[in-house]
Amino acid sequence: MKLRLLPVCFAVCLAACSGQKPAADNSAQAQAAATLLPVVIHTAKGARRFDVEVARTPLEQEKGLMFRKELAADGGMLFPMDPPRTASFWMKDTLIPLDMLFIHTDGTIAFLQANAQPYSRIPVSAGVPVAAVLELRGGRAAELGIGEGDRLAWGGCAVPAEKVMTDLNFCPAPAP
Repeated sequence: MKLRLLPVCFAVCLAACSGQKPAADNSAQAQAAATLLPVVIHTAKGARRFDVEVARTPLEQEKGLMFRKELAADGGMLFPMDPPRTASFWMKDTLIPLDMLFIHTDGTIAFLQANAQPYSRIPVSAGVPVAAVLELRGGRAAELGIGEGDRLAWGGCAVPAEKVMTDLNFCPAPAP
C-alpha cells in the first residue's frame, strides 16, 4: 500500500514546490492589475474621470465584463471600434448591470443604455456607426448626470498634463 501512494505524494510535492503561480482569474484583483486608460466625460455639471480597462482584440471584446461580480465606481471597460462600426452588445454571462455609452466619431454620446439587465440576450445598439462603446457600473451615468450628447476623450487627450503613454488617444474637436 505504501508503495502505491509514493508516486501520488511525489506528484503533490512536486506541484506544491514548482513555484508556478495559479492561473489568473477574473476577479476584481485581476482587474486592478490590468493597465488602465483614463477617460474623461464632459457634462453640463463638469468633467468626470474614469480609469478603464480596454478590450482591444476581438476575443477581449467578446468577453468584455462577463463573469465580473463588481466594478469600481470610476472603473469600466472601453471597446474601441477601428474603423467605426454599428456595434451591438448583449449581457449574456454578465452578472452585474451596466451602463453602455455608445460614442459617435465626434466624441459625443450617441446612445446611452442605462442599467442593462444582467444575463439579457437582447442586443443593445445605437443603430449608427460608433468610435467606441464605454461600459460603466449600472446607474453610474445617472448618478453623475451623464447623458446623450455629452463629450468624451481618452488616453493622453483626456488628461494632457499626465503625459499618458498609449496608442489609444481619442481627441475629438472641441464643441462649437
